[in-house]
Amino acid sequence: MQIEVHVLASGSDGNCSVVVCDDHAVMVDAGLSGKRITKLMELNGLDASLIKSILITHEHSDHVSGAGIMARKLGVPIQCNEMTFASCNLGKAEYSKITTMETFTSGPMDITPLPTSHNASEPNAFIISAHGKKILIATDTGRMTFEVENEMRDADLVVLESNYDRHMLVTGPYPPMLKKLVASDIGHLSNVDCAESLKRTMSAERKIFLAHISRNNNTPDTARETVAEITGIRRSKIDCLEFKGDTRIIRV
Repeated sequence: MQIEVHVLASGSDGNCSVVVCDDHAVMVDAGLSGKRITKLMELNGLDASLIKSILITHEHSDHVSGAGIMARKLGVPIQCNEMTFASCNLGKAEYSKITTMETFTSGPMDITPLPTSHNASEPNAFIISAHGKKILIATDTGRMTFEVENEMRDADLVVLESNYDRHMLVTGPYPPMLKKLVASDIGHLSNVDCAESLKRTMSAERKIFLAHISRNNNTPDTARETVAEITGIRRSKIDCLEFKGDTRIIRV
């Protein structure tokens, strides 16, 4: 039995993935318009009726801008911790409370929200397990928390933030205070920090997808090259979205 991860969008312009197992699916974040998410699902052959809930990592607009409308359109609940839900403005969306570090079940999937380190109310990563397979989705964290890195060790797929190249951030267009925030422990993960975490938790069979690559402070090529150089993993084994509108289906 396979698990499919459909990465519909990943980056500064919006983030949205759908995890499918058997005849059951969950959406992770919905940071694009409802119309755009629906179109991307159609292009990827995703059956909307399979989606049973929308998991939210944190309240920033590039992760939640389409969450309320998609929840109402699909007739499914938003699932996130109370602090995150209180920080979102999702209209009359149905809400199902989850708790950081407490595992819950969605169809055949066991899902555990993990703490990350980001300038948000109570940000989470998610570990999703089914049929002996384990997927980690972790974006928007300024440092690797113990809980996230520990779960990486035996994950079959890691979708991990590789947000910025340090040189590009320092020399780039952001104002000084924003540069400081991005590079802080509550900002984003650099290519180097991403690579070093992957190296510390090295697994020969693990699939890697680099997520949330910055449009201004990184490139897919730079992220891949840095991670390959530090980890010794071949570039061809490191996946990411290449351009705006690109999507990916990853099977484990």
